[in-house]
Amino acid sequence: MSWTRTMRLLALALMTLAFLGVAAPAQAGDVSAEETATECALVKPTDDDTISILGRICDRRERPPIAVPDVTVTVEDSEGNEIGEATSAADGTFVVDLPGAAIEHLGKSYTVILDESTLPEGTKPEITSRTININIDNDQTVIFPVGDAGPSAPGKFTEALQLAVGGLVFSVLLAMAALGLSMIFGTTGLTNFAHGELITFGALAAFFIDRLPGQIEVGGADITVILGVLSAFVLGGVFGWLNDTALWRPLRRRGTGLVAMMIVSIGLSLFLRNVYQYFAGAQQRNYSQYGAVEPWEIGDILLTPKELIVIVLGLAVLVAATSLLQFTRLGKATRAVADNPGLAASTGINVERVINIVWIGGAALAGLAGALLGVTQGFDFQVGFRILLLVFAAVVLGGLGTIWGAILGAFVIGLFTELSTLYIDPEFKFVGALVLLIVILLIRPQGLLGRAQRIG
Repeated sequence: MSWTRTMRLLALALMTLAFLGVAAPAQAGDVSAEETATECALVKPTDDDTISILGRICDRRERPPIAVPDVTVTVEDSEGNEIGEATSAADGTFVVDLPGAAIEHLGKSYTVILDESTLPEGTKPEITSRTININIDNDQTVIFPVGDAGPSAPGKFTEALQLAVGGLVFSVLLAMAALGLSMIFGTTGLTNFAHGELITFGALAAFFIDRLPGQIEVGGADITVILGVLSAFVLGGVFGWLNDTALWRPLRRRGTGLVAMMIVSIGLSLFLRNVYQYFAGAQQRNYSQYGAVEPWEIGDILLTPKELIVIVLGLAVLVAATSLLQFTRLGKATRAVADNPGLAASTGINVERVINIVWIGGAALAGLAGALLGVTQGFDFQVGFRILLLVFAAVVLGGLGTIWGAILGAFVIGLFTELSTLYIDPEFKFVGALVLLIVILLIRPQGLLGRAQRIG
């Protein structure tokens, strides 16, 4: 009896050991599988003179989303020619460098295509291709979420909404720059071709603040770039004051004609552009923060937090500036000087003081626009020069010298420029905006909000 009991105990012990021997490796295998599932990472921006397409492939059915490695991605131009290929790394990221100089790709569109056959078994992408438009020589980011099956490509409506997001961001920045130019033109009559360099000055001022040794922290949060943007606004105003005090006021006192002053502004533009290139170099620049920010996915539409902040901040600045011009004594004096400087002076208004303040405010708006443009898209020493024609188009379209006209013109130009790529080649989108300007001016020569004037 005791022998039988002993044998039963021995058999039970052997069964227990056998179970543990089988279960332990299985558990270890489970842990290993969990360890190999890498969380989807943000793509690090490149720091070179080329434009790169940065992307990541994430399985968002998991929380947090996990990376999908070893997936082949190709990039094609608008004619269907393959110009680059990459394979997603262990963290789900990939980088495709566009060949050639960055300026060669401006205004062009490229399609990033996901090879479904290289996806892990049992997975399917929500979207297999994304088309991106190169608006400025900065790296572009795309995301391919893997999850439930969806449409192979976004519809026109979805694509239009995505383009409208980018158009709205660009319109706000364009409106700030255009408002500054319109204010200066309204009070002085000067067509300032160096206004683009005021925009670039803001981007560079924020950049050099960002590159100071160490970090500027408040409550443990790094606010270096935020302080840089605010400094660009202040320093831009100081730079505008210096422009007027050292150059434009002496020319006005000597009675220099507006055509001669316009030619001087062209020379100033060339001079400042070369100075910027000497100190900042010719390569593409990005700020230390917000270079690769994870976007919010609203369906197939991507919206980054920095884009939302730029829209809200830009609209707030525009409301504050227009309210200042509309309802304060300074604003009334500015409008009086713009209407008739001689009559304004006879009523006791210090015309030179008003013009100097307008230069400070207009340059500050341009500097803030340049800094925020650098936050959203990066910049180089010619960023202001590239959008100068669009700034002029916005001012002329809205009505020369009008406050609200410059803002309205900027939004029309900015949104039309982006949305027009639904039907025309992105290389011609700026041309389309200028054609729109010509058509409207043929119908309404004074601009959308300008006042018709009788000549002769």
